[in-house]
Amino acid sequence: MGWWTDRVVPHLVDRTLSTPEVMDLRAAACTGLRGRVLEIGFGSGLNSELYPREVERVDAVEPSDVGWRLSAQRRAGASVPVERTGLDGQRLAAADGQYDAVLSTFTLCTIPDVAQALLEVRRVLAPGGAFHFLEHGLSPDSGIAGWQHRIDPLQRRVAGGCHLSRDIPGLVAAAGMTVHGVSAAYLPGPKPWSYVFDGRAEVPVA
Repeated sequence: MGWWTDRVVPHLVDRTLSTPEVMDLRAAACTGLRGRVLEIGFGSGLNSELYPREVERVDAVEPSDVGWRLSAQRRAGASVPVERTGLDGQRLAAADGQYDAVLSTFTLCTIPDVAQALLEVRRVLAPGGAFHFLEHGLSPDSGIAGWQHRIDPLQRRVAGGCHLSRDIPGLVAAAGMTVHGVSAAYLPGPKPWSYVFDGRAEVPVA
């Protein structure tokens, strides 16, 4: 992936996505998690202190060894066991219907084949299981969205493959999950980078 992406980006993400405003949103995204949870894009473990007590264990998918090392202290202080179980969100090392919930925070922007990753999320969730997501993405403002599309090529190069212009709720729905309770707003900062979705989706019960 290159020195910048491998060595620098995990530290930048840890700093920029741990502001008080973002941590409040992370806490909201973690609300309602229960049972066995899969977290894709575990990163430096910023959600570790936010898991509800109903969570029994967390399996973490994290491709970056640097990010995983950064998370060591947070994992040690987590209230539940956390185990690294894979490197690739596009190919989850888990059986069908294995998890009660899946959590993704600021991760879907960087996965190359995000549609495949979301099909995998649906596959590993038990019927009735919940997908909790907190992601930045496509603004509803056409002017801001235009800038997002223009900036995207450079953004992907300097930010570890990050896309600014993904319609996250639409992608989740296209994977066959029922999306509900989505809230969206701009965080402080330049608007092309700061439009954030906080939502839930469920796997239908047959």
